[in-house]
Amino acid sequence: MAWSTREIAQLAGTTLRAVRHYHEIGLLAEPRRRTNGYKQYGVAHLVRILRIKRLTDLGFSLSQIATMPDTDDQPVEALRTLDAELAATIERLERTRLELAVILRQPTPAELPPGFAAAGAVTRMPPADRSFIVVLTRVLGADTMRAWADMLRKPVTDPVAERFETLAADADEQTRAAVARDLAPYVRTLYAEHPGATITNAGTRYSASYVERAVSTALAELYNHAQLDVLRRTNRLLSEPHD
Repeated sequence: MAWSTREIAQLAGTTLRAVRHYHEIGLLAEPRRRTNGYKQYGVAHLVRILRIKRLTDLGFSLSQIATMPDTDDQPVEALRTLDAELAATIERLERTRLELAVILRQPTPAELPPGFAAAGAVTRMPPADRSFIVVLTRVLGADTMRAWADMLRKPVTDPVAERFETLAADADEQTRAAVARDLAPYVRTLYAEHPGATITNAGTRYSASYVERAVSTALAELYNHAQLDVLRRTNRLLSEPHD
């Protein structure tokens, strides 16, 4: 008895399209044809189709199956390789689930390390500040970032911070000078409480110039002209002696 293409597909639990595709890519030998031109599939074809289907269900690609010998033996080495790949995938997924659990317990933007800051501390920040923190996490050492994380756990309540955040790009000289004058003691207090938050290349694989360039690039992109001027003025004030 011989089966038609439709019958062999039905027996194998696949589709006509799949059977024809196996022929096209050389995975399935062409069967003999009847005098009327219709294909005649036999048991060997059914076994081959079932083998292909089983291997694809396990995760092998058709190109991988094409390299396996068409024998009755199991492709042991290929199965061992696949098993190792699946084990690595499972391990990666388990790590991901642990990270997700931390994020769900302590919501933190996905672009930041899990548990970087207290729940909501970063999400309440202005977009520019949040993006700046993201850049810092990529270029600063672990100890420095821990100091930043500690600093972020305390909500910002000083009005001068809001004045800086809302400073218009065309703010006049007097306004910028006033914001810088009031911002300097605020920043000085933050660094006094969190001395490890000073931006350096300590504990990183980067040079000091690379870290400085990355931070400068981020500042220039995230803050407007007046805010950048205020930051420069603030740094000058911080470098001056104070009582």
